[in-house]
Amino acid sequence: MKSIDRNVYIPAHKPFNTVAFKDYLSLTKPGIILGNLISAAGGFFLGSRGYPDFQLLAATLCGIALVIGGACTLNNGIDRDIDALMQRTRNRPLVKKRIPLIHAYLLGWTLALLGLFLLFHYTDGLAVAITGIGFAVYVGVYSLWLKRSRYGTWVGSISGAAPPLAAYCAASQQLDTAGIILFAIYVLWQLPHAYAIAVLHKTDYARASIPVLPVVRGINWTKRAMPVYIGLFTLCALLLFFTHNTGAIYFAAILFLGLDWMRVVWRDRNEADSRRWARKSIGYSIAMVVALSLTMSMDFSTPVTPLPVKDRPVKLFAHF
Repeated sequence: MKSIDRNVYIPAHKPFNTVAFKDYLSLTKPGIILGNLISAAGGFFLGSRGYPDFQLLAATLCGIALVIGGACTLNNGIDRDIDALMQRTRNRPLVKKRIPLIHAYLLGWTLALLGLFLLFHYTDGLAVAITGIGFAVYVGVYSLWLKRSRYGTWVGSISGAAPPLAAYCAASQQLDTAGIILFAIYVLWQLPHAYAIAVLHKTDYARASIPVLPVVRGINWTKRAMPVYIGLFTLCALLLFFTHNTGAIYFAAILFLGLDWMRVVWRDRNEADSRRWARKSIGYSIAMVVALSLTMSMDFSTPVTPLPVKDRPVKLFAHF
């Protein structure tokens, strides 16, 4: 029998490379996915009118999440030159070349196609079309073309409003007045949200030559304009109440938050620390998305002609 040489190094089993996994996961921008799923869930429950199909909800949210993750991954690949110039993004995996670019593109397209297939299998063509258009606008029009122009924020807001509209249509199986208003709400919400982020990272955007509003017009001009954008968003959000799609609790919550958001950004516009002002505004915008999703999910108006009883899942919330 041969003796074992105890001086020979035997490598241990190589553990799962958690660093590489985190790098690939970061390409999908999980924070953006989560934010969009919150708004999509609100749109789905509004479209369900109290009778949600939870299997359809799960499939819709999973499909949307995959498409968004794919779009964000492709955006990371397209924007790697910009990311290298910006302080907050210069350590991203593709900038540091910790992940091959081809891997990012393969991952992005795989996630997007898988998500669209899931939506095609479980939802209707309308939801698939809206999600696909949102993906094309974000990756094609925004990332490849107009992000580096002054129209980038507006174009990006169109793609960002697609998930709640797609989820609404998946639940309601139609595109009606409420769906159009919902889309407009999230287009307008993204403008003050994006401008506050641009104020927070103005130096980065200027270094990368991205002509966002604070870079083009200045921070002071942006601060003065913000209440106008917030006011337009709030008025649009209240249209769901005035068109009899939501109730009084929704109206009161959105009106209060919208007015308070305007009050704070106007009151503190002369604050010396613009980054602190921007963080306050971003905090309000996130709170507003949560409030929108919660209140439209619970305080809705039931349809004039309800679904036949045999087609209704168990009702989740009663109308307030």
